Amino acid sequence: MLFDSHCHLDDPRLLPHLGRLIPEAEAAGIAGFLVPGVAHEGWQGIKELADTFPHVFPSFGVHPMHANLLTPSVLSELRRMAPFATAIGEIGLDYVLEVPSREVQREALRAQLAIAAEAGLPVLIHCRKAFGDLLEILQEAGAATFGGVMHAFSGSVETANACIALGLHISVAGSVTYDNARRPIAVAAGIPLERLLLETDAPDMPPEPYRGGANLPAYLLATARRVAEIRGISLDELGQRTTDNARRLFKLD
Repeated sequence: MLFDSHCHLDDPRLLPHLGRLIPEAEAAGIAGFLVPGVAHEGWQGIKELADTFPHVFPSFGVHPMHANLLTPSVLSELRRMAPFATAIGEIGLDYVLEVPSREVQREALRAQLAIAAEAGLPVLIHCRKAFGDLLEILQEAGAATFGGVMHAFSGSVETANACIALGLHISVAGSVTYDNARRPIAVAAGIPLERLLLETDAPDMPPEPYRGGANLPAYLLATARRVAEIRGISLDELGQRTTDNARRLFKLD
């Protein structure tokens, strides 16, 4: 039993095929999918997916690449959608991007963290090359009171533990299976098991041996097998523990 804590089922590469892809994933042992929003135009579609498929859970947010589109009206819409959400996200900072500016990204993150705090919802955090500013903003926002997950975590074990100290979970994706993986393996091995989650980030970041094509929901099993090997535990134990972690964090029945 596995839970995919970050899966873009609404992506055009996956959406037309969900009638096949979701049963295939369920047959591979995936018991639930958290679908993050990246722009407000997609929120209603994600809500409809969750209404259609019983093991799909919705999250609404504005990705840092769209931070300049987080207008007051979009923030109002996010507040309106929050009662239907399992989480707020995908939100965060991406300093690899030249635009939107870093300041615009920081303000968008602060505004969405405030809504998560108001709603008592955990957050899905995207971060690239911005961990210092991210940790500072999360601490200011009181992230420990609502929690969240560092999605497809790319930092060091030390940074992972700093995130955990702020009340966050760490999600491991398909990069842990790559031949040149170093940090993902160290993180998968080194953080407390009770703070570990799994994800596909489908249709992106396919694990070995599926690189070169679209990542599919069923491929979470390949990532889980590698993490179980790294941890020196059975796949069943890893699945149970990480699924229990997700259910606690996202308050799932």
